[in-house]
Amino acid sequence: MRYINICFLFLTENIINQWFIFAIMRFSIIIIVRNGEIFMRDALDSLVHQSVKPDEVIVVDAESTDFTQHIVRDYAKKYDVIKLYVEPGTRGEGRNYGVKVSIGDVVAFMDVDAIANALWVEEMKRAMEDADVVAGREVRLGYTGFISLKRVGMMHKGVDITYPSVNLAYKKSVFEAIGGFDPWFKEAEEVDLNFRAVDADYKLVYNEKAIVYHRARETFTGFLKQSFWYGFGRKELALRHGTLWQTYEPLDMVKVGKDESIWKLIRLGVSFLGYMFCKVTGKRETLKNRLRESKASDR
Repeated sequence: MRYINICFLFLTENIINQWFIFAIMRFSIIIIVRNGEIFMRDALDSLVHQSVKPDEVIVVDAESTDFTQHIVRDYAKKYDVIKLYVEPGTRGEGRNYGVKVSIGDVVAFMDVDAIANALWVEEMKRAMEDADVVAGREVRLGYTGFISLKRVGMMHKGVDITYPSVNLAYKKSVFEAIGGFDPWFKEAEEVDLNFRAVDADYKLVYNEKAIVYHRARETFTGFLKQSFWYGFGRKELALRHGTLWQTYEPLDMVKVGKDESIWKLIRLGVSFLGYMFCKVTGKRETLKNRLRESKASDR
């Protein structure tokens, strides 16, 4: 009986400690957007109806010319957790600004064209109790040929660092310690961020229960653009961190699995063009800035 009482007290104390950490952990969500009016309502609806409410939802708008800001302001009148900031700049600069003005102990990133599962915040906070960085599961929605394509992983110190910022959370102290997103990057800024976190021996974990539904590209042109800039970003990573080819499996890159399609080879070919384009232009800041501002960068 005494043994049972000791076990009960131990379990009770452990549950209380976990609940205390869970309760006091302030959680900020950051969404960057430019001209995202068709997605904005769905994204915000999914975040204000969570099982565990976030402390704030920060929308950083890069001077949209559509009704995005109007939509966010309407939601902010109904939900005091929603905050709108207008700050032009790159994706990395926008997210850095969001972190700067946030109040959270944890800063989570989600894209405007994504929808969070109702348990997303709860699962992110739960995983963050034993981690410095948490990546969640991305469930892609759209044309089967596009969504069947698997992410090309990149390992560093035995950890996959290619988890995208559509579903990614950092302890704010860790994010600040490694310097946040590097605005030098036009693409792949989240992979660079994860690389530096793992390189500094911070713990990155994957929680498959922290689910975000993400819309895939809907058109052939959109798919080609995404593939091109995907390759561009991989070369940027090589320019910043040296050769990374040893992390790839060449046969896996060209092998078409039973769950994949010819779209994998199309993506590979177009990505290679983006990779080579970055090899020529990647170190020329003036040209990169022009690319950021051009319609060619729209995806």
